[in-house]
Amino acid sequence: MSAATEKTVNVAVVGLGFMGVTHLRAYLANPQARVVAVCDAVRVPVNGVLAGVSGNIKKSDDIDLGPDVRVYRTTEDLLADADVELVDLCTPTPLHAPQVIAALNAGKHVICEKPLARTSAEAREILQVAANSPGILMPAFCMRFWPGWSWLKQVVEEQTYGKVLAARFRRDSAMPAWSQQGTYSGGQDLGGALFDLHIHDADFVNHLFGKPAGVFSSGVLAASGAINHVITQYDYPGGPSVCAEGSWLMAKGFNMAYTLFCEQATIDFDLARGADALEVSETGKDPRVVDAGEGDGYSKEIDYVIECVAGGEKPSVVTAIDGLTALEICEAEEQSIRSGQLVKL
Repeated sequence: MSAATEKTVNVAVVGLGFMGVTHLRAYLANPQARVVAVCDAVRVPVNGVLAGVSGNIKKSDDIDLGPDVRVYRTTEDLLADADVELVDLCTPTPLHAPQVIAALNAGKHVICEKPLARTSAEAREILQVAANSPGILMPAFCMRFWPGWSWLKQVVEEQTYGKVLAARFRRDSAMPAWSQQGTYSGGQDLGGALFDLHIHDADFVNHLFGKPAGVFSSGVLAASGAINHVITQYDYPGGPSVCAEGSWLMAKGFNMAYTLFCEQATIDFDLARGADALEVSETGKDPRVVDAGEGDGYSKEIDYVIECVAGGEKPSVVTAIDGLTALEICEAEEQSIRSGQLVKL
């Protein structure tokens, strides 16, 4: 057994809403991870127990962090804890850039929920700091690890069913409760559905096909000016034809889907089909359900970042540069929506 396999990584989670709880559950299930601290200005464990919260995948149950977990109210206090190796940031988007930079400057490894920052300019500042930091930095783009989606990357690269001729992606949700409350009412400071939800598909399009030459988008704006529904056509000269839709306008619930039209098959994923979510229809054959695998992208990305930290390896499945690229794409989409024009990248 290698030293990396044996090494335990001490973790602190900052931000204890739905995503923080989701990440905590993944760390508790990983034998190489040890949650030593948590941090939240308002919501903290009581006697080591953190109450569950609701999100767009499922409601989490209460989790027991144990009596020894340290509780902090500020990131400054947490970053002074020499026992903490990996800082997991699940805080509101406007806090990402200053918190990532502070954590890197403190010598910590960092995984940060998407988007990496509110703007691409902030993301570039983060990358400058990361280049001179001993810690690794990974944006938490869970779709790159999600069963049925991580599989797709290999299929596209290997041209299992020939070249991709066209592709479409869809991610629709009811507006999350936090986007309607307090400081971030309407979601403008957080970027609305475009930067909080649709960025998953903007990143995945880049993951599969590379950075597009440009985008043409239309959308629906909230009263605040935030973009809460977006439809984008990505420009890939010579193909494939690629589009994606993201929305916070659903009355209730959540769904995500994709369809790829390849030379020799159509690949279709629809979360609403449950265990039958992934289906492949090859030319001249009956459609068949493909086993997408167990688990979810959250736990798999956590397992991956623990593996990277334990092994002293920089992440390659998703990188800090990918976090910047996703923001650049979404900013171009926002510009296209507001101008009604094709925006080059």
